[in-house]
Amino acid sequence: MSDLTLPMVRRRPLDPPDELGELRRQAPVHRLTFADGHLGWLVTGYAAARAVLADPRFSNRPERMHPPIPGRMELARREGFRLPPGMFLRTDPPEHTRYRRLLTGQFTVRRMKALEPRIAEITEEHLDAMEAAGPPADLVEAFALPIPSLVICELLGVPYEDRARFQEDARILFNLETKAEDALAAVGSTMAYLSDLIGRKRDKPDDDLLSGLVEGGELTDEELTGVGFLLLLAGHETTANMLGLGTYALLTNPAQLAALRDDPSIAETAVEELLRYLTIIHLGPVRSAVEDVEIEGVLIRAGETVALSLPAANRDPERFPGGDTLDVTRPATGHLTFGHGIHQCLGQQLARAEMRIAYPALLRRLPGLRLAVTPEEVPMRSDMSIYGVHRLPVTW
Repeated sequence: MSDLTLPMVRRRPLDPPDELGELRRQAPVHRLTFADGHLGWLVTGYAAARAVLADPRFSNRPERMHPPIPGRMELARREGFRLPPGMFLRTDPPEHTRYRRLLTGQFTVRRMKALEPRIAEITEEHLDAMEAAGPPADLVEAFALPIPSLVICELLGVPYEDRARFQEDARILFNLETKAEDALAAVGSTMAYLSDLIGRKRDKPDDDLLSGLVEGGELTDEELTGVGFLLLLAGHETTANMLGLGTYALLTNPAQLAALRDDPSIAETAVEELLRYLTIIHLGPVRSAVEDVEIEGVLIRAGETVALSLPAANRDPERFPGGDTLDVTRPATGHLTFGHGIHQCLGQQLARAEMRIAYPALLRRLPGLRLAVTPEEVPMRSDMSIYGVHRLPVTW
């Protein structure tokens, strides 16, 4: 039995737990004791993490896995609980391939480029409102959360005025301390809402992604509801936290903020570096070996669960020299923040477009932007499966 459990405590808000870096320096793969006593593995090295994510001998089905920490992953193991059809993120081929094929064309680089003028318009509208209201402001409430929420709502065809309901459900679901009963209720609430919405789109389709899937006729209403659930929650929660935490990172690294503010042409590079440096998915992904696999000289037996630390992998000096330092001019392509392999984030091009537009627009409009509290007073999302800031009080 290993004494090692998954390190979760961040001693500095922008850095992963110190123990993860030390483990990576020792070896890329370690024995790990999971929350239910299962003896599996923890991957902290970049090459090893990339190899696991690309290897079809590792399953992404939740019923095969063990939870790395107590709490949320136990939900998937409760008797009678099943993921809705259409939640393809937690499936393997050929089931995963079928859903992915239907959706890939909706998130191409070309389609996301076509959305950029509307993203810029939404961004400017929110900056107008924030500026008109005057300082101080909570950047999360006024800027970071509403921009990706509105964009994904328009893309999917979800009425934005209903956002309070699914944003609250997302808050419950992503909280690591949420009880299973509360998580089940949040899943049921969002699924019921989307099921009703799918029914309305079947009666009266519009020019949006969900209506297109309805008219395509390849998915049942239950599958459409599951697909909508995944895209809606993932589509706003991840980018919102990148905008909030990324702005905090820039405000607490003034030279990096100045570099991006003074030269917006580096926005693409800066976004990739912020994605790498911050790596907001600080719990998982997790995989389960379906047969014996050797990774970096370590034999992982069939049935063993592997937890990947993407924050540690993205700081691996073998891949990103000096990776513990934020450098918005660094070519950080190849990071694993969106995953790798067949489960790589479907919406990554949308997220990139939103950040490439939002960060420079914010710094251009409010060149004197600064924290309205000390950095230590900003509440961090250490209690959530997606890291970030709960609030970001700013002034200008």
